[in-house]
Amino acid sequence: MSILGLMKKENDTKVTEFVLLGLSSSWELQLFLFLIFLLFYAAIVLGNLLIVVTVRADAHLLQSPMYYFLGHLSFIDLCLSCVTVPKMLGDFLQQNKTVGFFGCLAQIYFLHFLGASEMFLLTVMAYDRYVAICNPLHYLTVMNRQLCLQLVFACWCGGFIHSITQVILVIQLPFCGPNELDNFYCDVPQVIKLACMDTYVVEVLMVSNSGLLSLVCFLVLLFSYAVILITLRTRFCQGRSKALSTCASHLIVVSLIFVPCVFIYLRPFCSFSVDKVFSVFYTVITPMLNPLIYTLRNADMKKAMKKLRKKHVATCCPFEG
Repeated sequence: MSILGLMKKENDTKVTEFVLLGLSSSWELQLFLFLIFLLFYAAIVLGNLLIVVTVRADAHLLQSPMYYFLGHLSFIDLCLSCVTVPKMLGDFLQQNKTVGFFGCLAQIYFLHFLGASEMFLLTVMAYDRYVAICNPLHYLTVMNRQLCLQLVFACWCGGFIHSITQVILVIQLPFCGPNELDNFYCDVPQVIKLACMDTYVVEVLMVSNSGLLSLVCFLVLLFSYAVILITLRTRFCQGRSKALSTCASHLIVVSLIFVPCVFIYLRPFCSFSVDKVFSVFYTVITPMLNPLIYTLRNADMKKAMKKLRKKHVATCCPFEG
């Protein structure tokens, strides 16, 4: 009877939902943040959707490996923002910010699935730029459509394997005590700290999975762009400005994504309040800035967007003029 009582008590104290502390506890500040992040979210959706539609609508861009990858990057950014931002916007308008246990797992899964896929895709984009600049005569032969499809598929598969590993780490942990997460969404570093057990091994596994993945991809990317820049300096004069502009755009995006991830996931056993700021960069600011970085510095994208706009105007107003 006593054993049954203990089991019942354990079930009664099992955590079924988590409380998100969010970005602020001040009601006035939350309303201000709601308006700001609503504008950010609108910019994310419109900007990334515009890139996806432009690349799909322009046959020349769609045949180019760089823009083919860029279309997938924008699609990932669009989906990634949908994992965290709508929930955050809703929480700004209410005092009780909660998420169910399985809802939390779903958020972790999609966040890491899309995040890791984006990291792998950025690495692929660096390889694409390396081939284009260092081996231009064989670029279209090497980066053929079949290889591009295989590389994108590999990115999605890598993201799936990474995310399912993260979920497996969390789902087997017992949660029976505090349930407050000091963040505006569920993520592995905060969740595993609430487990009713020693999480030393789990945190080491988290670092080896998420932290090292971020760091290795980041170092590979930096090395790739270093080789590209050295090649540009020593070999080419014609087209150097355009290539440097493209590489600069990629490096800005890479830094905005990888620096926050390395900071958050490569540091086990401790957390700081500034982690939420880095999380905002990773989940909101970067997806918003990517379309601006890639379009404002890219003549081909601006030309394709103008053509798309003229085509839309001609369709809507066939008798104009």
